[in-house]
Amino acid sequence: MSSDHFETRAIHVGQEPDEMTGAVNVPIYATSTYAQDAPGEHRGYEYSRTDNPTRHALEVALASLEGVDPEANGGTISAGSGMAATALIGYMLKPGDHIVLPNDAYGGTFRFFARVLSEHGVEWTAADMTASDGLAEALQSNTKLVWIETPTNPMLRIVDLGARIEEAHAAGVKVCVDNTFATPFLTRPIDHGADLVLHSMTKYLGGHSDVVGGAIVTGDAELHERLKFLQNAVGPVLGPFDAYLTLRGMKTLALRMERHSRNAMAIAQFLEGHEKVSQVIYPGLDSHPQHELAARQMADFGGMVSFRMKDGPDSAFKMTRRTELFFLAESLGGVESLIEVPAAMTHMSVEGTELEVPSDLVRLSVGIEHVDDLIADLEQALA
Repeated sequence: MSSDHFETRAIHVGQEPDEMTGAVNVPIYATSTYAQDAPGEHRGYEYSRTDNPTRHALEVALASLEGVDPEANGGTISAGSGMAATALIGYMLKPGDHIVLPNDAYGGTFRFFARVLSEHGVEWTAADMTASDGLAEALQSNTKLVWIETPTNPMLRIVDLGARIEEAHAAGVKVCVDNTFATPFLTRPIDHGADLVLHSMTKYLGGHSDVVGGAIVTGDAELHERLKFLQNAVGPVLGPFDAYLTLRGMKTLALRMERHSRNAMAIAQFLEGHEKVSQVIYPGLDSHPQHELAARQMADFGGMVSFRMKDGPDSAFKMTRRTELFFLAESLGGVESLIEVPAAMTHMSVEGTELEVPSDLVRLSVGIEHVDDLIADLEQALA
């Protein structure tokens, strides 16, 4: 049966019981090639770089969660990492093309476009996507792509998707939205008109810090075919075991995001009242500059919290080394809580640029542990 409910689709779409055995979980098809009935006549699969049944099931499920019906238009491309998916989008750009990036972007995204593609003639400009005139001022006659993050990484700014996408489309420019932080449970960018949606599936979609993967979802059949061609030609594919783990993780995405969001709100409120914290950045707080926009655009406020220490970067370094339940580690979106100093870890590549992040900033990926234990851990680390 079909369903309009996210939780049901996450468990059932693309994941029907196996026809041969009745297995209720999608099998891991650990094969590189497939027997053909005659030269050039196969049963839907010929080589696992091109397609794989386990990977296909994941792609159908994720497309559904992002509001795309692959049988009607578009679909999902899953890749070996979030950066592999980003690179596939980059392959669509040519020398002389221009891309607009957020002025608060993930360090790896900035590094790829500013320090890799720029060497091949692709131009870029960073813009404040939260400002009403930020994107308009950055668009050029050769702009081919606008890249949006919301919430941004690590400053957790919220971008008005409808307004920015409308601006870009009016100029004839495609838009890609990195939906890693929000996930399709909180925000569906395609509903706002996005041409491409990017995910690091390593994060919330997988949800258990045991898999690395990336994905692109599009409702545009032409873009989907182009990306499929590029993936087959270049080869950054997701393996079947990684696809299986991600598919398993997505089944509980709704439950996890509800808990991540609830815990994050409680922690943000705790930090906002702490004497050693100078600023707390969380879209769910009334103090967040785009709180009202977040409340309209998101189903909840997510599991990421950033804050700044009153005593500067040294105190940020010290407190992040004192936590016990919050592991000091890069990445995010797993069931366990993580803590980091972005300037010294995930965002070192933006040092010295207009995207540089404050050195006293601490970023939390709030997990699904009991919130009282998480608050106690932060309290003792800050003491």
